[in-house]
Amino acid sequence: MRKLIAVVLVVLILASCKNKDSEEKALAFRSEVGTDSKEINFDSTQVAPFFERHPQLKDFQADVNALYKKHHYKYIWFDAKGIIEVGDLLYNKIISIASEGVSSSVPYRTQLDAVFQDTNSLQKPNTETELLLSSLYFFYAKKVFQGLDAAKSEELGWYLPRKKQSYVNYLDSLLVNPSLMNKDEKEVLGQYYRLKAVLQQYRAIEKKGGWNAIDLDPKFKFYTVGDSSATIGQIRKRLVFSGDLATDSGSNVYDASLKEAVLSYKTRNGYAPDAIVTPRHIADLNVPIGRRIQTLMVNMERCRWIPNDITKAKEYIVINIPSYRLTYFKNNAPALISKVVVGKAMNQTVVFSGMMQYIVFSPYWNVPKSIIKKELAPAMAKNKNYLEQHNMEWNGGTIRQKPGPKNSLGLVKFLFPNSNSIYLHDTPSKSLFDEEKRAFSHGCIRVAKPVELANLILQDDSNWTPEKIAAAMNSGTEKWYTLKHKIPVYIGYFTAWVDRAGVVHFYDDVYGRDERLASLIFEK
Repeated sequence: MRKLIAVVLVVLILASCKNKDSEEKALAFRSEVGTDSKEINFDSTQVAPFFERHPQLKDFQADVNALYKKHHYKYIWFDAKGIIEVGDLLYNKIISIASEGVSSSVPYRTQLDAVFQDTNSLQKPNTETELLLSSLYFFYAKKVFQGLDAAKSEELGWYLPRKKQSYVNYLDSLLVNPSLMNKDEKEVLGQYYRLKAVLQQYRAIEKKGGWNAIDLDPKFKFYTVGDSSATIGQIRKRLVFSGDLATDSGSNVYDASLKEAVLSYKTRNGYAPDAIVTPRHIADLNVPIGRRIQTLMVNMERCRWIPNDITKAKEYIVINIPSYRLTYFKNNAPALISKVVVGKAMNQTVVFSGMMQYIVFSPYWNVPKSIIKKELAPAMAKNKNYLEQHNMEWNGGTIRQKPGPKNSLGLVKFLFPNSNSIYLHDTPSKSLFDEEKRAFSHGCIRVAKPVELANLILQDDSNWTPEKIAAAMNSGTEKWYTLKHKIPVYIGYFTAWVDRAGVVHFYDDVYGRDERLASLIFEK
């Protein structure tokens, strides 16, 4: 009779489910009433001995304990018929974890394979298998969704806020909707899946032998349209591999079709978009396929660290240091793309986020003490008129540069208060934006299109018009304006990025961070 009542209750609950929340409640209730308590429950004292027998899974013991306390030591991966659908899915995801850009081997893989290859072992609930699957679920979730712990990512200079997730609770969502494990952009940034798709393409290329190195022809210092050389034929083959050229004509002549392919390659790899191919570009083309795969995997790891809700903001700004680029998003679409100058290797721009609150027109530049000591003091010792010649003055015990077109901050700066004293600003040194590699600043970020950025930010603010903005920038008097709505600013570090068209871009590892991260995530 009790069984009959339980079944009726479950049917009624399932019939009333209209959304995900009610589905989860029904699932929890079904788990509680079960069909036979002897099959559903297991002895809690079996958990600790399991981890004694499986020391490689010890890191997940606390999570497993929390999981089964929540579920009152009911079987999760089994029902009366055997292992449930999400158990099969988990197994398939675990054995193909390499496709997620993870190099770790799966603990107790032989035991896991034996379970799923023996049809008899799938029929009845088994505590050993139950605890193995739960442990490997946490192994998979933390490798694929979480990545390195926050302490290690901060050691690598990554101060963007890390996402927080309870993988005990997340399993409830997977039990209701197992397909989330295939692609859950609520759990991992969408960029992760675009990198994953390119990773599969590059692994397919590697499996076929990869691309051959290009030999330099000593008769040429560089190559351009009209040149003829065996090297040009090799460049052509290489650009077919990377998808910049559709087909290989076999020609050794630098023709119009090759020019378009070269422009495509150079544009997506951060080079000046011209048709000239130098030894430097050939060295880049010669980076082995295995190294490109490692770069993709390193950047997939970085995606695991980013809260996926950043793209939900109405507007936000993203700066990617290695690409020297700022993108201002409105309604999740790029409204402005601008070149930027970032900190040089000795004054690295910090990876972090903040909320833009102020725009300062005709700003003073309050010179940091470190710059006064290292640069200004020696210059003033040689030239007593140095400050006057550079439109600078003493301000208390420090030095500041007066507003004006020659001010080092240009005509406007954008502030998002932070402990790193980093902000966006204009610059009088416009020629630096013509450089391919733009790591020249003391840490702050110089923007090539500050006027456009200010106009877009204030576009919906009735206090401002383009004419008023221009006047404030050129007034020579510092003016602070508090934004009506704060704008999230994210400064990131990605040496590989896949755009919305599926095209992969590789950038120089300007601060040399990829190798250190690779050493932590790749097994020796």
